[in-house]
Amino acid sequence: MKALVTGGAGFIGSHLTDMLIQSGAVVHVIDNLSTGSKNHVNPAAILHVEDINSDACSKIIEHVRPDVVFHLAAQVDVQRSIADPAFDSTVNIVGTIRLLKACEQAKVSKIIFSSTSAAYGDSNNERHEEEAVPAPISYYGLSKQASESYIRLFHRMYGINYTILRYSNVYGPRQSSAGEGGVVAIFLNKLNKGLPVHVHGSGDQTRDFIYVQDVVKANLAAIHQGEQETINISTGLRTSINNLIHMMKMIHGQDAQITYGTERPGDIMDSCLDNSKAERVLGWRPMSSLFEGLTQSYQQYR
Repeated sequence: MKALVTGGAGFIGSHLTDMLIQSGAVVHVIDNLSTGSKNHVNPAAILHVEDINSDACSKIIEHVRPDVVFHLAAQVDVQRSIADPAFDSTVNIVGTIRLLKACEQAKVSKIIFSSTSAAYGDSNNERHEEEAVPAPISYYGLSKQASESYIRLFHRMYGINYTILRYSNVYGPRQSSAGEGGVVAIFLNKLNKGLPVHVHGSGDQTRDFIYVQDVVKANLAAIHQGEQETINISTGLRTSINNLIHMMKMIHGQDAQITYGTERPGDIMDSCLDNSKAERVLGWRPMSSLFEGLTQSYQQYR
């Protein structure tokens, strides 16, 4: 199998590239390295340093003619999307459209799209099912929802096969603590440096944290299953930010100073996804507990 991973030098994409190569696939990676790192790219992969909005990216796809494209390249910073919605839409919406057009030209068999729980908005203390009406409260969530709609319409017009995977809050090794980053990466980085951990809001807000290796396995399961489906990839379990910090301090073995500030616009109060469809359609279920995953992540920041 020949696979192409956009954003393959990034957090999730690099882990996915590793596992694809382990499975025997020939893997091409497209990444502009704005947030990804060459050091994360498996040496057996073929790296193309290009932006998904470039003509060169389209030509690479048309030349490589991959069997499957995993589209992970994106602008994922909620606060940046609010500060600069035009940039967010250019990367996430226009970039996806250009990718879809290139895939249509190259006769790609399937696109597996990495979407987000941010498309749902606040969960009102319930687990979101895929049939829930999207109600994003950030431009990032809106741009990912719009990208999903373009994928569905491209399938209707050109027959391009797809699976859309909506991730809950992914964490694990290689996750960046720069900028907004991931909350787990940011907190672990602060703990290891002996710095105060700052929480936006009360800390009572909840998230559905899922380990990166479980997300990668869901992508692999979607290669041959889940045609024209939108599927939540999550644990289905809620964890408050305060409980998350408590677990991290246990793993760290030392106390830490916790500070609290105001909530930020676009931040969701509660987010949890129902994952029963993933088990039913993909035969997938998460295998890593939060404590196990945090322990693995902690080793990186040591």
